[in-house]
Amino acid sequence: MIFGIMLFGLARGTVPTPGEFRTAGHWADVHLGGDATSLPFSFVYAGMPASELLPGWTKQVERRKLDATRTQWTTQWTAPTTGLEVRCVAVLYSDFPAVEWTVYLKNTGHERTPIIEKLQGLEVQVQREKGPEFVLHHQRGDVYSVESYVLFAETLAPNTTLRLAPVGGRPTNSGFPYYNLQMPDRGLIVAVGWPGQWAAEFRRDDKASLHISAGQELTHLYLNPGEEIRTPLAVLLFWQGSDVARAQNLWRRWMLAHNLPHPGGRAPGPIYTSSDSENPEMRSTEAGQKQAVNAIVSHGVKLDFWWIDAGWYNTMNRAGVEGDWHRRGTWEPDPGRYPHGIRPVSDQVHASGMKLILWFEPEHVSPDTWLARTHPEWLLKSDDPHDNRLLDLGNADAIRWLTDHVDRLIRDQGVDVYRSDFNMDPLPYWRRNDPPDRQGITENLYVQGYLAFWDELLRRHPDLLIDTCASGGRRNDLETLRRSVPLWRSDYGQLDDPETQQRFTQALSSWLPYYGTNIGWPGHDVLYFARSQFCPAFGIGGDLHAPSIDWELFRQVVAQWRQIAPFMLADFYPLTSGYPGDESWVAWQFDRPERGDGMVQAFRHASSRTASRYFRLSGVDSASDYQVTDVDTGKSITVSGQQLLERGVVVDIPSQPGSVVLLYRAVKP
Repeated sequence: MIFGIMLFGLARGTVPTPGEFRTAGHWADVHLGGDATSLPFSFVYAGMPASELLPGWTKQVERRKLDATRTQWTTQWTAPTTGLEVRCVAVLYSDFPAVEWTVYLKNTGHERTPIIEKLQGLEVQVQREKGPEFVLHHQRGDVYSVESYVLFAETLAPNTTLRLAPVGGRPTNSGFPYYNLQMPDRGLIVAVGWPGQWAAEFRRDDKASLHISAGQELTHLYLNPGEEIRTPLAVLLFWQGSDVARAQNLWRRWMLAHNLPHPGGRAPGPIYTSSDSENPEMRSTEAGQKQAVNAIVSHGVKLDFWWIDAGWYNTMNRAGVEGDWHRRGTWEPDPGRYPHGIRPVSDQVHASGMKLILWFEPEHVSPDTWLARTHPEWLLKSDDPHDNRLLDLGNADAIRWLTDHVDRLIRDQGVDVYRSDFNMDPLPYWRRNDPPDRQGITENLYVQGYLAFWDELLRRHPDLLIDTCASGGRRNDLETLRRSVPLWRSDYGQLDDPETQQRFTQALSSWLPYYGTNIGWPGHDVLYFARSQFCPAFGIGGDLHAPSIDWELFRQVVAQWRQIAPFMLADFYPLTSGYPGDESWVAWQFDRPERGDGMVQAFRHASSRTASRYFRLSGVDSASDYQVTDVDTGKSITVSGQQLLERGVVVDIPSQPGSVVLLYRAVKP
């Protein structure tokens, strides 16, 4: 490792400015203050736009403090004849320049309502000052390939429209409902929280305006008496200046402060997990899991969580034939493989100072399972040739059973983390079960039931952590992430494509400060492979009985992850572009300005002909000196903050591929 000169630097600062707070407050006063002519949502009711109807309806406004940093504004309108109640519940933050709102529509009358359609939970107009055009920074969701999380920076030219949506009803399946709109000297972060089929549109006019709308993709329905639907959660975060990385760090800090779940009243710190697959069929056993726990403990590896994935449940059909893990719908421990349930394993896990993660996928129901045989009336059909069904979470009886059943399993089996997977696209099931005059109702009620199910689990188990998974990272919308953490960011390429994993970290870190992955033990280049997937939640699993495992190196990897993992919840700065094919090096920085320290990870790819690269740091104090240490060699050098900002650090990696981790901390000037 050597140090060299760079030509320019970035301004530090992740604290909101007074101007940003003024902008957010003014916007909230104008658009959320109850004036029906400037509301940030829209719909059509009985053929008339809400903007024309609501001014004539009865209105009530209420404001109340939720806590020291949040004020809730609730505005309610009621139709004088049909009894339709429209309620906009908004929250204004005092510690971040952010506002959010959700709209609820309820039939309080005695007859069904006229048709409600084109319901948009977010409908705003943005004006651009003179200067460069609008640029929209966003990325693709997970698609189980090298194309997952690909970054985009798209110029929104006059008279153009950009429409974005997920595929199949899972909210981050191909789509990704998080956007940073850059304008001259300012910007706007926009997020859509909807664990279903949302759609967002950015429509430019021929002058200086941009129209932004987002909502459930399809709504054309009436409401029965007492029935209620809702819009997606909409969030805006206002920022000023031209530093997009600073804006993303404001977002990261808001996510950590107000959205990351707090099981037991505490935010989850970095966690290390491990698991044992036992066999390729994922048919785990009590004896095998206990043996694997003993193995990892006996080799001196300190775990936070032991992970039992798919395959622990009963997969037997009526004919007494056992299936593989794909036969889901009988949610009881397999009596042959777990004769005493999961409890003996969880007891051993707890006695070893760990907690237990247990995998579930209750929404996916296979043929000839308990749910399919006993409660077909709870299941939604589609044209699936395998006759898989979707448990209807919009059905009150189904939700009641599911909540009580999972609650019992958590208590009886000693589960600490409810791992929720979802390996199917729900949209065909939702759409197939909608009558022509009720389009969107199945999805809307389903989404409400899904969130209510998790809310009730968390109410009954205040210490419970929920892990969201959906064929990898396909259900990471904001409503889901307020209740869970994604411990598995993608199913793609845990071992065979470390360079893509590096890009995943670089792309996701701008939006999701807390996420994870779990890899099998690599056959070679262990540090390079492991560092490529270091996350706030990280694990090494697979066949823990394999003779190829070097346990000394295993402990070294875990120790190094523990050394740097706390930095991964700090401010994030990409040091390379992150666009696929654009870099033969990948590097990023995590900075803790409050503590005066940070971390840099750099990777040289096998294709790189350059053994050294210069990297300019951000966030450091120009008036301080910094000790920079290579974690592999232990060698340190003292450099001024001014040099790190303006001249930078050059990293030397002679091997192809290779990686370096640098730690830095402020010392007395």
